[in-house]
Amino acid sequence: MTKRHIAATLAATSFLCLGAQAQTTPNVYAETGAGKIGPALQGDLERIYVPNLRSNDVYVIDPQAMKVVDRFKVGRGPQHIVPSWDLRTLWVTNNAEGRTDGSLTPIDPRTGKPGQAVMVDDPYNMYATPDGKSAIVVAEARKRLDFRDPKTMAVQYSIDVPGCPGVNHADFSIDGRFAIFTCEFSGTLVKIDLPQRKVLGYLQLQMPATRLVEKPRAPRTQAGQAWEPGESEVCTVTKGMPQDIRVSPDGKRFYVADMHADGVHVVDGDAFKQVGFIQTGLGAHGLYPSRDGRLLYVANRGSHKIHGSRLGNGGVTVIDFATEKVVARWAVPGGGSPDMGNVSADGKYLWLAARYDDVVYRFDTANGDVKQIKVGAEPHGLTVWPQPGRYSLGHTGNLR
Repeated sequence: MTKRHIAATLAATSFLCLGAQAQTTPNVYAETGAGKIGPALQGDLERIYVPNLRSNDVYVIDPQAMKVVDRFKVGRGPQHIVPSWDLRTLWVTNNAEGRTDGSLTPIDPRTGKPGQAVMVDDPYNMYATPDGKSAIVVAEARKRLDFRDPKTMAVQYSIDVPGCPGVNHADFSIDGRFAIFTCEFSGTLVKIDLPQRKVLGYLQLQMPATRLVEKPRAPRTQAGQAWEPGESEVCTVTKGMPQDIRVSPDGKRFYVADMHADGVHVVDGDAFKQVGFIQTGLGAHGLYPSRDGRLLYVANRGSHKIHGSRLGNGGVTVIDFATEKVVARWAVPGGGSPDMGNVSADGKYLWLAARYDDVVYRFDTANGDVKQIKVGAEPHGLTVWPQPGRYSLGHTGNLR
């Protein structure tokens, strides 16, 4: 075991054991601030890794040069690029939707090059237990969470989630006792007791009274114009389509982006009860905290549909964690489809894939200015590397 691995293990253990006497004001994101890059990551390449779902490849972007510098083929249907718990491997989750030949492709962050793929059943997404002992492969089509050895990916055990069709994204309690996963096709959440390895319950999310009108060919916000959510209509949809989920800095609340509700549900994690809703924009999808832990960036994909049209009414909404109020809105001039990604290590930029537009966006977090880079067909869960933090809980870089 390396010194880095031992240090990360001790850090994770102390995180799980935090008490009032150790930290009076808990902050989940305390170790992910700008510049807090661990020593083991100092030699890693500064890159943006973009999985392209329909072209079955990964594009590699040099963020300083603002151009694609490499591309390589991976397995069928790459969905997300997931940093391992120990931060030494970036896993491409190729879930081969509708087939049985799913795989995980490892990328070495020091070289940016892929290694030999590992065959894994239906890896739509992947997380890690807070203690680092298991990788959690989210087998979406199987309604199952597969806990695997984080190095070999051999199955350790599984937890079935029969009431969670479309299980996909997750976040964890501040003490590591439980995780909450979103259920895309039933409008629900499922809460998992990690030590006991069991389902604690399901929560049906309540839809708002109104939602936004989707107009595929309507004029879009242009550069220099203020972006507004648009017209509302009575919401006749009876269930939502929850996507990404992130915990508040103090660990008390979970925020759930919902593509059908056009906003973020607010959930009390311990009570497992919905306590609020914040409208953000059409097709709310990805959630990313700022490097100082004060703000939550919401990527609104611009459509209620899984396969939306190009140049939709997408954009980014910025929420203040403390007040739960919208403090800024950033347009994609001419329209677009912000989806998944992450914040740069210095906090200056928010990188997002444009799911329907075959580009990636770089939003300036100071003013919302956006630049674009052309990539492959249907980019999805891109990751920014390196990132600050002690260890990764998965997805496109939920670090702690």
